[in-house]
This record gives sequence, C-alpha cells and structure tokens, in this order.
Amino acid sequence: MKDHGRSSTKRTGGRRRANRGKRKHELGDSPTETRVGDRKLKFVDARGGNQKVRAIRSDVASVATGDGETVQAEIENVAENESNPNYVRRNIITKGAVIETSEGRARVTSRPGQDGQINAVLLE
Repeated sequence: MKDHGRSSTKRTGGRRRANRGKRKHELGDSPTETRVGDRKLKFVDARGGNQKVRAIRSDVASVATGDGETVQAEIENVAENESNPNYVRRNIITKGAVIETSEGRARVTSRPGQDGQINAVLLE
C-alpha cells in the first residue's frame, strides 16, 4: 500500500524509493463491514489506551426526523450506497448509505465501523 505524503516521483521524472517500510502503528486495518441483522458489537483497542466500538451487525438506527426529534427505527435493508454498489446487495451499511427503516428512507451520518452505532437523517 502507498503512504500518503511525499510524491514517489521527482521533478526530473526519476523515482523516489521508500527508505523504510511501515511501522506497526502505521498499519491499517481491514474495514468493518456492518451488516443488517441482530446487534453484535466488537471492542477494539485503539491508540492512546482508548477503545473503539465496531458494529458487526445492527438492526436499529437513531433517526433524526427533522423537527428536532430522534426516534429508534428498525432497519429493513440498504437501499443505496454510493461508496460501493455491491454493498446494497450484501446489505452493508457505511456512512452515506441510504437505508430503509420503519420511519422511511434515511441517510446514515455516522460511521458504524468506528462508532458502533447507526445515526441517520430522514429523507423527504
């Protein structure tokens, strides 16, 4: 995988080679693909002695209705997902996904793989 930062190409067109590999703290992790189903959470150690909560599966979402109220709604399925069209077929929820809920269609505003919860805003 490529690091962010300095370009690997010089102004002259020559290549810049990495002088070292990645360190353990620089390694990424595979994405948590949150699915629709019975609620299941996973706790992961994060940097600085903190913990992250990953939602492996979830069937409820906190949906903001628009008039200052938030309700718990049942998630039925994933309607759209701009980040990956295959996620719709596999019912995977990510930030920005449009989900069908008991309250109507809603767009996800949280990152379930990072926060462990699904917050959404009702679409008109």
